[in-house]
Amino acid sequence: MTASVSVVVPTRNRPELLRKAIDAILGQDYPGPVEIVVVYDQSEPDFSLVQDDPQRRVRVIVNERTQGLAGGRNTGILATATDLVAFCDDDDEWLPGKLAAQVAMLDANPASELCSIGVVIDYDGKDVDRTLDRALVTLPELLRSRLTELHPSTFLFRRPALVDGIGLVDENIPGSYAEDYELLLRVARRAPIANAPGVGVRVRWHRQSYFTARWATIAEALEWLLERYPEFEGAPRGHARITGQIAFAQAAGGHRKDAMRWVKKTIRHSPREARSYLALAVATRLVSADTVLRRLHQRGRGI
Repeated sequence: MTASVSVVVPTRNRPELLRKAIDAILGQDYPGPVEIVVVYDQSEPDFSLVQDDPQRRVRVIVNERTQGLAGGRNTGILATATDLVAFCDDDDEWLPGKLAAQVAMLDANPASELCSIGVVIDYDGKDVDRTLDRALVTLPELLRSRLTELHPSTFLFRRPALVDGIGLVDENIPGSYAEDYELLLRVARRAPIANAPGVGVRVRWHRQSYFTARWATIAEALEWLLERYPEFEGAPRGHARITGQIAFAQAAGGHRKDAMRWVKKTIRHSPREARSYLALAVATRLVSADTVLRRLHQRGRGI
């Protein structure tokens, strides 16, 4: 029997991109039933999107939980009753064959509770493919690296495992920053993550300005993550990656003293961690944080 799939699409004030996301999901060549649950967060719902086709259904609901992406995803998850649940951000686009490839990968790996697939990063008119050269991703690998190839718009879960085992998206992370990474770590604690070959999603990165309060939230969220996952202590490279990100956020937010403190922690864990030196350059005003981020994004990478 072909598994049924629900796709949760949280949205806020992106009507044109949302319709592109919906069309791409409805156009998948997957033979089983697919429903889209569009969750409106802090915006007026558009019920003209509703479709009642049992094979390609579209529902529109309103976020009833914490405002933001985590609450929106959880509202959508709890509104579903299918075999599988997928995520898609409202500004991203599934590519042909994405869903069928991932369902086949889950079928081939019955122990896995989540499947991902590669992405193409669309930033400032340039495309960069990001794919992994492995079929399974383990917790030690995720502790060492965020593996940005594992993008939330690629996530395909076994719904019973997500709701009754892994648990919903954490709505308590400061600013909901890195909630997708925290969820990946939780999944990988239980079983390896399956990864389908090829590229399955176009991910649109937008230019954005990080104001001081946002950098403070990022630093707070990453400290929360280190406290929540003591496994980082046994992964020096991964620990240094997180502390390096905190150092960069403190430097970008103008907190030079705090940035230097985190730079020292980072170098102590891993002297080769580049983020510590980027944070140092920003803290001493050799380069701006915006310039560093822009150059990284042009290569399909983040800090």
